[in-house]
Amino acid sequence: MTQELAASRETQQAGPPPEAGSHALRLEGLYPAERAQVSCEEGLMLYRDMVLGRRFEDKCAEMYYRGKMFGFVHLYNGQEAVSTGVIRAMRLQHDWFCSTYRDHVHALSCGVPAREVMSELFGKQTGCSKGRGGSMHLFSREHHLLGGYAFIGEGIPVALGAAFTSRYKRDALGQADSDAVTAAFFGDGTCNVGQFFECLNMAALWKLPIVFVVENNRWAIGMDHNRATSDPEIWRKASAFGMAGEEVDGMDVLAVRAAAQRAVARARAGEGPTVLECLTYRFRGHSLADPDELRAAAEKEFWAQRDPIKRLATDLTSQGLARPEELQSIDKDIDALVADCVEFALAAPEPDPSELTRFIWAED
Repeated sequence: MTQELAASRETQQAGPPPEAGSHALRLEGLYPAERAQVSCEEGLMLYRDMVLGRRFEDKCAEMYYRGKMFGFVHLYNGQEAVSTGVIRAMRLQHDWFCSTYRDHVHALSCGVPAREVMSELFGKQTGCSKGRGGSMHLFSREHHLLGGYAFIGEGIPVALGAAFTSRYKRDALGQADSDAVTAAFFGDGTCNVGQFFECLNMAALWKLPIVFVVENNRWAIGMDHNRATSDPEIWRKASAFGMAGEEVDGMDVLAVRAAAQRAVARARAGEGPTVLECLTYRFRGHSLADPDELRAAAEKEFWAQRDPIKRLATDLTSQGLARPEELQSIDKDIDALVADCVEFALAAPEPDPSELTRFIWAED
């Protein structure tokens, strides 16, 4: 972003009401970056992935409140454009992905079967972590998902290790085809902890192929982002390390996809890491145990009107890439898929108590 464009924010007079929050003003002042151009097939793929994430999370809430699901459950509703926009701009089962405790939708976008994700949430043997991880610790080596992590910032060093491995295989071991890129997802609250800065420094020093994806939904549990950091524009912190930094409308999957494609291309070409700040919003409380009483009604309403799934549906139909009936058909297919994964998870076996310590130590 140029200095002139950045300065234009400061002099901006028009925009949403203050109750909508500072993110709203930033969205109005964003550089009008080129949105990704997609084919009919790509557009429907993005729509299907986002709808799956939304309907899956809605079903999780239903199961939780019915007493079928236990523990801490943090849902992703509203942020689907970030997961889909980034992960589906990368190479599945080639690139690597590292998540947070809000990891269900990341896993689905990575290609982890919905049956395995739901089974894990029910603590069943058929879960992607064999029933041992639960909501916050989804993992799938097959799908290059390096895990969800309960403590903020915990996954960033793991993602950094994956990026280092990719670079080491190419430069030290001579594997010319080692060009995997890693995406590390985390929230705005994480950007005030040490792992964030330490890993940015190392990534820049070694020009590692990693994209630091900041899912800035403005609220770190119940703390307003602007009250917790000296500079709320996180993407600017990249400049301190000499790396690329960009912010994007995280409620627009085509904008996120375009930004992710630029960041991934830089990483794969050996040009180093990127901090990609996605301005987004979660439609539910921090977790399903959160009464969500701290956020203003006007703020919630503003962001609800920017629903990323509705926006993509409008884009696809207005551009002639999809008919409303096609999107409705996808909705029905996803509903059936989610219903199936719940039935599967409920009927799946519990982990065998005799295997309590399995997967703790390496096996021969």
